[in-house]
Amino acid sequence: MGDAPLLKDFVDRESVTAIVGAVAVAAGGLDEDTLLELIFDSEWEERALKQRIRHIAVSVRSFLPPDYAEALRIMRDAARTVDGGWMSVWSFNDFVEEYGVDHPDISLPALEQFTKLASSEFAVRPFIVSYPVRMAKQMLAWASHSDPAVRRLASEGYRPRLPWGMGLPELKKDPSPIIPVLEELRRDPSEDVRRSVANNLNDISKDHPDLVVRLLGEWKDGTPETAALIKHALRTLLKQGHPGALELLGFPQEVHVELVAASVDPVVARVGESTVLNLKIRSTADAPQRLMVDYAVIFQNASGTGSRKVYKGAAIDLNGGETFVLERKISLAQRTTRRIIAGPHSVEIQVNGAVLAAVPFDVVA
Repeated sequence: MGDAPLLKDFVDRESVTAIVGAVAVAAGGLDEDTLLELIFDSEWEERALKQRIRHIAVSVRSFLPPDYAEALRIMRDAARTVDGGWMSVWSFNDFVEEYGVDHPDISLPALEQFTKLASSEFAVRPFIVSYPVRMAKQMLAWASHSDPAVRRLASEGYRPRLPWGMGLPELKKDPSPIIPVLEELRRDPSEDVRRSVANNLNDISKDHPDLVVRLLGEWKDGTPETAALIKHALRTLLKQGHPGALELLGFPQEVHVELVAASVDPVVARVGESTVLNLKIRSTADAPQRLMVDYAVIFQNASGTGSRKVYKGAAIDLNGGETFVLERKISLAQRTTRRIIAGPHSVEIQVNGAVLAAVPFDVVA
């Protein structure tokens, strides 16, 4: 079995050729072969996903009229004839992000169109930075749009910490412009839109945890859709053991449990291998308790201070005197997002946000 394709590999010659053909028709003709040669240059294979998207947009721009309004008209006409299933169509959004920020009157309607092919969540962010008051009104207007792709853009594009996207530092400091948009979308019929609302709130919770807990407490209505939104929105705070977040989901701050056993086997493991956590918890209460049992691995890091990462264990209802057993593998494989360094490590057992004990183990090269 071969390696799985990378995301950038979906920005391929077939889809790019189709886009170039659509642009050529909309422009009334251009040298497609030369444009394709410019796009698929000697550096194409080395470019990452977003670099490929930007390179397509820049290359196409060089073949269009100098006037942005006319060039955008051609791009909008071309976009009406291409397949929205192609990852390459992100180049339409990127065209606006790169060249259209100084022209919001014509660029924003284009992003509304393009987001129906591929989300404009990245391309809209420079507009939010440049025109915060105008964009607060625009995002709220999009939140009531008839198309769920546009409604999702109102939330996803407004995320303060969108992965891969431009940061929105002012909204990190003060997320109040976002809240009316999320209020409008929280009962949206589209699950994708509601999930985007939860992702946005999860972003906000990293800077304003109490605000998010208070807001979600007001939203709680007993419906399964809202319950799912709340749980997803609180995922970071739950891992951190935020008391208000736990209580909102029915996990009390005060628990009555005994850690019967906790071990890591093997206690000495090599980089690239794994070890296994085993723990046993017994309820010391008479009544049932709702418990969130998690574990946090303290990885060695270059500074020697340790890097803590919380992993989900299980959410359980434990009757009085009942015992719960958990077994989890701890991977020590090297990853692009985490470098495993030889040295002392440990695992903390966390129940409803409170650490019960820490179990040490060693990693060797």
